[in-house]
Amino acid sequence: MGRKELSRTAAVLTALALGLTACGSGDDGGAEGSDTVRVTVANHVWTDTIKEAIPEFEEETGLKVELTQLGEDQLSDQYNVKLNAGSDEIDVMMYRPLQEGRLFADNGYLADLTDRVEANADWEWSDFQEGPVTATTFEDKVVGVPIITEREVLYYRKDLLDAAGLEVPATMEELEAAAKTISEANPGTAGFVARTGKSAAVTQFSSFLFSFGGDFIEDGESAVSSKEAKEAYAFYGGLINNYGPENVSTDMSWSEAMAIFTQGGAAFYTEADSLYKNATDPAKSKVADTVGFAPLPAGPAGSKPYNIPSWSLAINEASQNQDNAWKFIEWATSKDMTMQIQQGGVPGPRASVWADAGGTSTYPEDLAEAISISAENGVGHDRPLVKSVGEAREIVGAPIVAAITGADSDAEADTAHEAFEKFLEGEQ
Repeated sequence: MGRKELSRTAAVLTALALGLTACGSGDDGGAEGSDTVRVTVANHVWTDTIKEAIPEFEEETGLKVELTQLGEDQLSDQYNVKLNAGSDEIDVMMYRPLQEGRLFADNGYLADLTDRVEANADWEWSDFQEGPVTATTFEDKVVGVPIITEREVLYYRKDLLDAAGLEVPATMEELEAAAKTISEANPGTAGFVARTGKSAAVTQFSSFLFSFGGDFIEDGESAVSSKEAKEAYAFYGGLINNYGPENVSTDMSWSEAMAIFTQGGAAFYTEADSLYKNATDPAKSKVADTVGFAPLPAGPAGSKPYNIPSWSLAINEASQNQDNAWKFIEWATSKDMTMQIQQGGVPGPRASVWADAGGTSTYPEDLAEAISISAENGVGHDRPLVKSVGEAREIVGAPIVAAITGADSDAEADTAHEAFEKFLEGEQ
């Protein structure tokens, strides 16, 4: 076993030891109806706000919250060990619906919340946006409640558009034309930048795919070689190949692409709205004063950006304390808590909060408008909905890289289709 494997194993054992120590502290945390709710969460701004408010929940309910907060890798390690073992040591779990949700639900790790979400009219399940709800529903059963959402929007430079006498692009054709015009008029400035890494680009490419009328999977089969998918691959990759940064690498994730945009290296950039402060913070961005936001330009099928829950809360099916676990989720996802967290910069899933002036008071006005529009048109996934998400992204992302480098993306899409079909057969 190498050093990396030893370090990772040590991290898992440490996390488990901490969990066992906490559970053995003298309370009956695992007992049915226990007044201690054990909540496992990821390191996130959302978590920071919840932690500060937990004393209010404890006072209101008479319950005690035992919080375990871990980095994403440690969180995954702990879930892999405890959930696979059928452990009841976790009551409430923070998880990523599009990364591990299908695997967890298929394995029976997530409790069915369908009756619970409909029981409290004041809490109002119908207030949650359709895209995130779709992502936390498995085989017609609600298995999670969204807490953090994001959509893909267009970041752009107001000064460059003004200088070129251009309007904000409303269609993909207008985006391409504007990128061409600005890049030709401003040597050294790219017309467009976005993620380029084979896996990293998949989520942002997805909105282009949907807007061209395609998807990764249709009727349970690969759709990555469809006419619509091939057009989307060629368009996304062509924007970067023709109007992107010089000598662009093909391994950029959001941080590298964002850096190019915020340092003044590009006119247009499509990215998750949740990352907007990187572009508007003068301490991070040289173009903070000139950044604008708009909905994703419409393709042949319209403007169809993803609208997803990046994180959700669920109840461990093995928990013996599910009623009290639900009380915590109901409180943490209430309208009041969602408003408070959203005002702190974490986009939430409730339509009423976005419709309330208070819910958008801390966001740039044009970004709030773009989010509102995107939420209505949004698609509830940004990657293939499968159990082995990482492997799938590597397959369907290959044609993106081919298009970026000027290779034959149609041929690569055909190759990816065959590989993805075999992959999907193996997932059955």
